Amino acid sequence: MVVIIMILKQIKVGRMANFTYIVGDEASGLAAVIDPSWDLEIVMDELKRNGLKLEYIINTHTHFDHVLGNEQLKVLTGARIVMHKNSLLEKDITVDDNDIIALGNLRIKVFYTPGHSKDSICLLVENKLFTGDTLFVGSCGRVDLPGGDANELYESLRRLALLDDSIEVYPGHDYGYERYSTIGREKRSNPVMKVKSRDEFLAMVGV
Repeated sequence: MVVIIMILKQIKVGRMANFTYIVGDEASGLAAVIDPSWDLEIVMDELKRNGLKLEYIINTHTHFDHVLGNEQLKVLTGARIVMHKNSLLEKDITVDDNDIIALGNLRIKVFYTPGHSKDSICLLVENKLFTGDTLFVGSCGRVDLPGGDANELYESLRRLALLDDSIEVYPGHDYGYERYSTIGREKRSNPVMKVKSRDEFLAMVGV
């Protein structure tokens, strides 16, 4: 039986309260960085400190504050850039709903969750869900930017609500009262997860 030990680093970067994540498989020493933007020296230091080789750069969506570090990190490490197939930016690997990204012994499952943007995805690794700007601690992403769609975001959030309550939620920004949460806690306390209807949600997000 293979014992999977996951390395997780949550790094707050830049001046927009962004989170960049390092996800690593201890056995193989392979890692993925999720949403690199600013402060790449911190990311590189963490990779080195943990003895990790960067295999993938994965973007939850392609707004500038989540992709700004892609090219530099690729030059520094040779990692491949992974984005949803709807993204118009340069990438090495395209993914879609329910795809699996193998990272050593880890398996990263892709959930297509449009609404904040047309290329938004969430990433499930073990019991940890990286939600980008789809779901925050206590709120959700904006729908008034290009590609935003409140109806799509409603459906995406309903889908996330079906996941096990114990799954940990790691958002793309430090906008909440804590740096991470769980699906169960968000269903109990997050207004956008507690709505009883589509109309209630649309009114809440100002549509």
